[in-house]
Parts: sequence; structure tokens; C-alpha cells
Amino acid sequence: MFPTLLIVDDEVSILKSLGGLLMDEGFEVLTALNGYEALKILDQESPDLVLLDIWMPGIDGIETLIEIKKNNPFLPVIIITGHGNIETAVKATKLGAFDLIEKPLSIDKVIVAINNALNFRQLEEENRYLRKKNIEKHSIDGNSPAVLNLKKQIQIIAATDSWVLIKGENGTGKELVARTIHHFSDRAENPLIDVNCAAIQEELIESELFGHEKGSFQGAVSKKTGKFELAGQGTLFFDEIGDMALKTQAKILRVLQERQFQRVGGSRVIHSNVRVIAATNKDLEQEIKNGNFREDLFYRLNVVPLEVPPLRERSQDIPLLVEKFLAEFAKKNGRGKQTMKEKAARLLTKYSWPGNVRELKNIIERLSIMVSAEIITVDDIPAPYNPKIRQKRNSVPCFNMDHLKEAQAAFELEFIQHKISRYDNDINKTAKIIGVKPAYIKAKLK
Repeated sequence: MFPTLLIVDDEVSILKSLGGLLMDEGFEVLTALNGYEALKILDQESPDLVLLDIWMPGIDGIETLIEIKKNNPFLPVIIITGHGNIETAVKATKLGAFDLIEKPLSIDKVIVAINNALNFRQLEEENRYLRKKNIEKHSIDGNSPAVLNLKKQIQIIAATDSWVLIKGENGTGKELVARTIHHFSDRAENPLIDVNCAAIQEELIESELFGHEKGSFQGAVSKKTGKFELAGQGTLFFDEIGDMALKTQAKILRVLQERQFQRVGGSRVIHSNVRVIAATNKDLEQEIKNGNFREDLFYRLNVVPLEVPPLRERSQDIPLLVEKFLAEFAKKNGRGKQTMKEKAARLLTKYSWPGNVRELKNIIERLSIMVSAEIITVDDIPAPYNPKIRQKRNSVPCFNMDHLKEAQAAFELEFIQHKISRYDNDINKTAKIIGVKPAYIKAKLK
């Protein structure tokens, strides 16, 4: 299918000559002698591009451009004029024109401009599609009053440029909320850079956040761009800000206040214009009283507080989440679609879900792998999610072992694997929570 072009010019000779040449190049051509006629054609047809003359009787090219962009904001328009000047070009560009070409027209220049505009439009459409899919992927699923209220707050917050502090238990989807706010904000075309506050080593924090120059310290074999710089005009997301060391908090606060920083070993001042979203599963006000969190940083971040409800407060969303996760894992594992009996899904709504949505997702993945049938029933739901099923002692591997050390090792491994699964395979976070070093967990898993 060939692209359709609409040529708008009050000179019949231009319409005939330019139209003929473009048809020879394989384009389908529509023509209009004035702006009124062009707008009427746009209501009836769907051209891929408009070539628009500036000087015409009635409404001129600039007025026509304004009307086109009202109803067709993504339609590329190339201005053609015999009276081109800088002021006209600047005005047309500000109003959304893709390019401006002066008469007498060079067919080569016209074709290059058309191809550039059509390629740009295709890229824009692809980006809009990908962004839509990305928003769908990171959307908050559920129709419970708690989720509907959360979605409403997200829409309000996203429209502003205010900093946000997201609070919620582990596994509630705080990162998902942060991504949704970013995707619906004016900064959506810019990056969202996340900072895992619990995972970054304190001695490397400045390099990670602000970057470093080559040779600024031992091991700095090349220049590194920090996360503040990578975020640019976008969003910087501090995940689990409550786990950040006090020394690091002071460094972050200075940059957030001054909105400028320097790379480690550098002298150039780099200005920052990021939007900051932070998330925590801790009561930061209590952490302030305990001396673990800076009060001034808390008030700097807590411009707009947002609470993500735990799964037990939105249990009516569980059947919908189960359906979504089953479809996701069927696609991931290359299996036929599975469903869950209504009674089984209802049983899951009775559980307290201390690990929230993350825990639900983990058990659904487990069921999708272990249950070969197309329909998952109540009998397939294991303990503790199914109170009717009690684990037998001989089902636990360590009870079948004769030696205490062997049983201890088996239990320890099972315990570590369970915790890692609960905390999204994050070894550093798991190690901190269960009170060991990451190296210890890695050694056990080996």
C-alpha cells in the first residue's frame, strides 16, 4: 500500500506538476486549492502527509496548519512557500510543521522531506505503541475500592512534577506504582532510572549516583556516568530509601537541595533536573526517632505521600490477578492456557498474604508448573494457602535424614531458597533480612 499525500496550494499548475511527479514516484495524491477544501478532505480521507502552501486566499497555511493539528496532532505537515523567511519557519515549526521547503520546488528535496517525515511518523507510531504496551504491562491490576482509589491518586500525582514518597509493605507493587506515575507524567519520554538503596555498597555510592572520571580512584579505568546524569530530565526512583545508610543520606540530601553535583574526581558542575520518587516499606517517622533516618531528607522527599494497600485489603482483586498470572506463565513456559476453579480462587482470598502480590505471583507460578491439568482445583492448592491440607512430617526432606548435620544443611538450604523466592531473587536483600552476608547465601546455593 502506497502512502497518500495531500497537496494544498492555490496554484493549479503546482498541483498538477507536483502531483504528477509524486504519482510517478509511487505516491497516491489528493489535491486541494485552499485551506477549507483541505480540511474537508481530511474529514473524509486519511492521508499520511500534507504538503501545505503558506500564502492562500481565505484561511492561509498557518491557520490551516493550526486546524489540522487540532484534530490530527500526529499527521506530518510540510510547509511549501515562495515567500519563506525565518519568522514563518519558526512559527510553522512551533505549531507542529515537520519541515519547510521554498519555491521553486526541487522534486529531489521534496521527496527527501516526504520520506523523512513518513519515517519519523512510523517511529512515532511505534514509540506510542511500545509506550502503550509498557503502560499496560506496568499497570495496577484490580477493581477493588482500594485499587480504584490508588489509580485515581496516581493520575492526579502524575500530572504534576511533585516529588513522591510511596509507602507500602514488601511485595505490594511500589515499583509498579512509581513506573506508572512516570509513564503518565510529562517526563515519560525521558528515562526512569532506579536506585536499589539496599544493594549499593556505601563505598561506591558516590560513583554509582554521580559518576566518576577516569583515574579518579584505583579501578576507575574509564569515565562512568552516574544515575543522576543518566536520568537527565526524567525520573530517579529510590527503591527502599529506608535502607540507605545515614552517611549516604547526607550526600543525597545535598544534591537534592542544590540540584547540582560533580563526578568523583571531576571539577565540572553538572545541573540536575530530575523528578524524585522514593519508596519504603518502613515507618520513616519511627526510623527518624530511632536515629536511622534523617528528618530533613524525609521532609524533602515526602512532598506527596502515597500509600499502596496490602493484598489482604484488596482480596477481591485476587481472582483477576490469578487469571493474569496464569496467562503470563502459560506464555512464558510455552504451555496451554490454564484456569483456576472459582472455589480455589475464593480460597486464596481467605489467606492473609504477608508477602502480598509478590507472594501470590510466586504460588501461581509454582501451580502453573506443578499442575499438569488445564484447570487448577482446591485440591491443588498447597499449605498454608489451603488450611485443609497439613504438611506431613515425612514430606519435609530433613525429617527423612539420619544425621543432624545433614538435616540442618537441608533445612537451611530450603529456608534460604524460600526466602530468596519471597524477595524476588534479590540475594543482597535476603541476606540483610535473614542476618547473613550475601557471600554466605551464594556459597550455600552453590
